[in-house]
Amino acid sequence: MTTLYIDELEVGLERGLTRTITDKEIEAFAQASGDRNPMHFDDAHAAGTVFKGRIAHGILTASLISAVIGEQLPGHGAIYLSQTLKFRAPVRPGDTVDVLCTVTDVKPEKNRITLDCSCRVGDTVVLDGEAVVLAPSRPT
Repeated sequence: MTTLYIDELEVGLERGLTRTITDKEIEAFAQASGDRNPMHFDDAHAAGTVFKGRIAHGILTASLISAVIGEQLPGHGAIYLSQTLKFRAPVRPGDTVDVLCTVTDVKPEKNRITLDCSCRVGDTVVLDGEAVVLAPSRPT
């Protein structure tokens, strides 16, 4: 279990993860969300789109940011307050996504932190945005 309390958080602190998106994960996400858009499953359909092939759900990629927040920064006890997202490029089955979240603001009086969040495949930013998170206080 990882928890960073509000008094341990400072601007510039970073955490991240690396994950390869598989067909199995795309299927599991579709089962959980109900989103079975053929863009994610049908090679022939997806070949005729602007992406010229199948892509993973954008929110599946975004969920990796949630994993960093909920498990690392600040970790267990974190509560998402808001998230902006800009989808910049597709993630395809088999792509390895590098996620990085960086603290850009700390408001200890409100137990809030702001995080710059980005997801990359190689050198390409595929998704970025900003999260505001309620960080846990140290138990008394």
